[in-house]
Amino acid sequence: MHWLQNYSALGSTGLTALVVAIPIFFLFWALAIKRMKGHVAGLLTLLIAIIDVVLVYKMPVGAAVSSTILGAVNGLFPIGWIIVSAVFLYNLTVEAGQFDIIKSSISSISSDRRMQALLIAFCFSAFMEGAAGQGAPVAIAAAMLIGLGFDPLWAAVICLVANVPPVPFGPVGTPTIMMGSVTGINENIITAAVGREVSIVAIIIPFAMLIVMAGWKKTVEVLPAVLVAGISFAIPFFIVTNYLGPTLPSIVSPIVSLFCMTLFLRFWKPKSIWRFPNDQEISAANEPHYTGGQVFKAWSPFLMLTLVMGFWSTSMFKDWVAKDLKWFVNIPHWPGLDGLVYKAAPIATKPAVYAANYKWDFFAAPGTAMLVASIISMIILGISPATGVRVFSKTLKQLFFSLVTIASVLGLAYLANYSGMSYTLGLAFASTGVIFPVFSPILGWLGVFLTGSVTSSAALFGKLQQVTAGQLGLNPILTVSASLTGGIIGKLISPQSIAIACAAVGLVGRETDIFRRTLKYSVTLLGIVIVMILIFAYVIPGALPVIAA
Repeated sequence: MHWLQNYSALGSTGLTALVVAIPIFFLFWALAIKRMKGHVAGLLTLLIAIIDVVLVYKMPVGAAVSSTILGAVNGLFPIGWIIVSAVFLYNLTVEAGQFDIIKSSISSISSDRRMQALLIAFCFSAFMEGAAGQGAPVAIAAAMLIGLGFDPLWAAVICLVANVPPVPFGPVGTPTIMMGSVTGINENIITAAVGREVSIVAIIIPFAMLIVMAGWKKTVEVLPAVLVAGISFAIPFFIVTNYLGPTLPSIVSPIVSLFCMTLFLRFWKPKSIWRFPNDQEISAANEPHYTGGQVFKAWSPFLMLTLVMGFWSTSMFKDWVAKDLKWFVNIPHWPGLDGLVYKAAPIATKPAVYAANYKWDFFAAPGTAMLVASIISMIILGISPATGVRVFSKTLKQLFFSLVTIASVLGLAYLANYSGMSYTLGLAFASTGVIFPVFSPILGWLGVFLTGSVTSSAALFGKLQQVTAGQLGLNPILTVSASLTGGIIGKLISPQSIAIACAAVGLVGRETDIFRRTLKYSVTLLGIVIVMILIFAYVIPGALPVIAA
């Protein structure tokens, strides 16, 4: 039995797009207005989507369910596996009591609030994004700033603004890997394009966060430090994204930036120490002092992570696993789906089978590399196997609902692709013509606002971005990368991100206060990204990698 996709099932592409977009409208209402929990909203949206595509497209129920399951499995492995391993590593450092030492090692460098914000909210938060993600960077960095005496509201706002550049590649490349999985485009090509765009954003963000915090005049006073933070992040970020793939940019770049800032502040000091009004001075006598060996030990899990991830990303290791070990899970014909669905015109020149398969290179996966780094770190930190098992179990419980959300959103994404929903929406957006590059980052921004995750946004809209580019004769890399770059700006106003920040700083119930402060900065930064994408599209199109539509 064969089933042919029909992108104008209700008589016109526009009407069909409007009706099949009902699940997306519901998700917006559920998250932004009703404020449902992410996993509840995700599961309900998925149920509505299945009913929608069966009624509108007459898609076989079995195929709809099978494509949903395929998406959910891809959401858990490799995406969920990465997140579990990343948070497990972080939890081990907390269990071993090393995180207080990490916090102290950063805060002792300068008593100026602007410098502390650059070091913790920009540099260290970016590193945590690269290693763990899932809201942990904003929560951890905000808690650290409060520990230093920052006002809780401002700590949350500053960290939300600062935690932008590393997001496309945190944790360990998850959002970009997801975009590659959804679109079928080589993730390294997407990484290179996003790296070229976000390197520019990375130089802007330190300015933006300090202007939010201290105003224009006080930001200009520390212009050298702002430039060091941004440029020392942007340069390695550009290099790694163009040559080493998606797993390391948001790990290597923050480490380089943190090192450069620490070294720079040994030789340069602000003319005056700026602190908040009514700020209390912290006595140096009350500050804990740690030896170099203690500090190195505290940082060792993350240094080990960098080394292991670097080795795991080499072609030598990948070739060894693929050709010699051949350790992977492979289902070449996904049951109930493969060989059943056919793409139709104008997406395909003639009916073409939409293959359905599943493959997971579990040993070469980034999540496995992080688990290896975690096990080595247990030995370094003196954590017993029993304690490690307990922490891992705690991590699974901690992330259970997040994993359900990811599985449901990926289920929705694959259902949208196999039902033809993504193609219908893409054809509708194609009617915007040459101005679609304006909407491309807006879609990514909206997706993150709705889901709280650049990974989930990529799953929802990645295929749509690719299909629309194909219909308009644009470079798909332009629209796909624009979706990720626009998405990172959406983190500033995502209800989930704000909720995490509020929970971390003890401001539950004051989400609206933070939203009002971050909205104007999010819109401004989005405008900058739109201009940048238009320049890449029509002024310097050769600046991004080009692939066939």
